[in-house]
Amino acid sequence: MSKVKYYYDPDTLSYRKIEPKKSRKYRNIFLFLLGAGIFGFLGLTVLLNTNLLNTPRELSLLREKKNSDFQLEILNKDLDRMAQVLDNLAERDNNIYRLYFEANPIPEEQRKAGFGGINRYKSLEGFNNSDAIIATRKRVDRIKKQMAIQSISLDEIKRLAAEKEKLLAAIPAIQPIKNQDLTRMASGYGWRSDPFTKARKKHNGMDFTAPRGVPVYATGDGKVTRADNRSSGFGKHIRIEHGYGYMSLYAHLSKYNVKKGQKVKRGDLIGFVGNTGRSQAPHLHYEVWKDKDRINPINFYYGSLSPEEFENMLRYAKQENQSLD
Repeated sequence: MSKVKYYYDPDTLSYRKIEPKKSRKYRNIFLFLLGAGIFGFLGLTVLLNTNLLNTPRELSLLREKKNSDFQLEILNKDLDRMAQVLDNLAERDNNIYRLYFEANPIPEEQRKAGFGGINRYKSLEGFNNSDAIIATRKRVDRIKKQMAIQSISLDEIKRLAAEKEKLLAAIPAIQPIKNQDLTRMASGYGWRSDPFTKARKKHNGMDFTAPRGVPVYATGDGKVTRADNRSSGFGKHIRIEHGYGYMSLYAHLSKYNVKKGQKVKRGDLIGFVGNTGRSQAPHLHYEVWKDKDRINPINFYYGSLSPEEFENMLRYAKQENQSLD
């Protein structure tokens, strides 16, 4: 109940009741309602932004969401590191591994290409954090694709390395007679004087003088295709097919230590020095063929000679003396 207020009227020498104006009354009511509304709005806003009105279920969901956001952040940091490692590996793959084995680099657009066609992430749409989840899922898929491409590339590099290893083992890369067993390097590749006719003739190999019975070794991995004396002038001789277009020939042997069809490794004992066939003295006539053409064997001794020994052999090989066959 509102208080009744009075005022003193000097004219009548009495107290009169103060009658409030209606406009003021309405204004006071309006101000009260406005203040109450503002206070209520502010109070509701504060309550909605705190956990005071949340149920235990809602509090649990809020914790799960915060944990989910935190784990998503950690996952993206891990993806950043994985992407960095993959980029580094791709750079080495293109600029070192594939370059060394003469393979074409994999284009950047192929390594990091996206996925076309249907929407792969439709099932992830419609949630509050759909954008973040879809973005992360796309990153995972791109990295998985990059890893698959890199894995295929490394498989190819492994195959090329194995092939390169076979090639290096197949090339006739050592001297067929050990230096300590040699009497001398009698004649090199090129034009020489024939020991029988004395005419100038192309000598297609190298002659190594050594006593009869000195071991002769395979100069590269391969398969024996001939071990006989049915070739004019060579006497007892051996031919080894090394693959990749290479073939080596060992002539004027005294006897064999291998037979046709046998597989040999570089350094295996295959025969012994002799004087069979068209030969003037015990020696080994040695030839190297590449793609059915005879080439200078002196270019293939890097696997068994020191630089000084190679220089000496090169000097002797250049002398246009008389060959022994």
